[in-house]
Amino acid sequence: MTTKLGVIDWLLESEEPWTRYRTLIDIADRPDDDPEVIDARHEMLEHPAVLGLIRQSASWPAYPLKRHNDAAHPLYAISTLADFGLQREDLEIAEIAGLVMAHFDGDGFETLLWLPRFLTKQEDVEAWSWMLCDSPTLLHSLLAFGYGDEPSVRQAVTALAGRVADNGWRCGAAEGLPKFSGPGRKDDTCPIATIYSLKALSMVPELRDSTITASGIEAILSHWEHQQELKLRLFGIGTDFRKLKYPYVWYDILHVSDVISRFPAGRNDDRFAEMVSQIEVQADEDGRYTAGSMYRAWKGWSFAEKSVPSPFLTMLVKRIQARMASGTAGPMS
Repeated sequence: MTTKLGVIDWLLESEEPWTRYRTLIDIADRPDDDPEVIDARHEMLEHPAVLGLIRQSASWPAYPLKRHNDAAHPLYAISTLADFGLQREDLEIAEIAGLVMAHFDGDGFETLLWLPRFLTKQEDVEAWSWMLCDSPTLLHSLLAFGYGDEPSVRQAVTALAGRVADNGWRCGAAEGLPKFSGPGRKDDTCPIATIYSLKALSMVPELRDSTITASGIEAILSHWEHQQELKLRLFGIGTDFRKLKYPYVWYDILHVSDVISRFPAGRNDDRFAEMVSQIEVQADEDGRYTAGSMYRAWKGWSFAEKSVPSPFLTMLVKRIQARMASGTAGPMS
């Protein structure tokens, strides 16, 4: 049986440079100028799979977004590049960020959306707008790429923080979509909007230990605590929720745990420890993790392979454990 150290060695020997890079930075705590970090980063930037994500991202918006869990949309190519750790000086990231920042309404970064007539009060249309189940993902990506000093990005952070309620983030959208309220009761938290919002605000150091983010963390952990009787905005916590899945597109245990582990108020909560334990029991005898579900649009990536352990999925779990053990958030992406 492989020891914990053996798992880390396995990650560092992976053929996936994005896995090696994030393992070195987030788990081994290596500095940016470490030779192995430099080599892994250089190899990642030249890898055909990453170049493919860059091409897909550069097609933004490509087509109108109809479903917010459409894993094939460039929205999630962009967010995955951010998760991998690409920066504004890398390849076409500046161009991609420019395409995103070109559509900002003063509150949120917009996506080309397909809007049904019940929202427009007229006919079905394609229009630039935003909802809390897409705009925070773009904000997180811009922050991760290094655009935190841009006026529109700062303004978007302030607007997003200002939308928090006493139970996290509820369904919300641009002022031009007054009919949008999402499923469920108006005053219920929206679990996916809350997770997206927390992920974005985790990139703002002064907000990681604040009443703003604490409200969202409590909403998510309360949902876990009351999972047997509580379904929020059609989001339940059952078998599908517990399946390991990447990219971070929707509301599932790995996505939620990764986000909550970024915050002091989350890492030290017994309910969070219980959630993580439900991930840990899915390890194989060597301490490696395999996808329990996958997005077909990502077929070919190890994290979308349900028959063999995935280095990247394993790294994500080990990073959550490392954050819990150290008591710090570590580098953010």
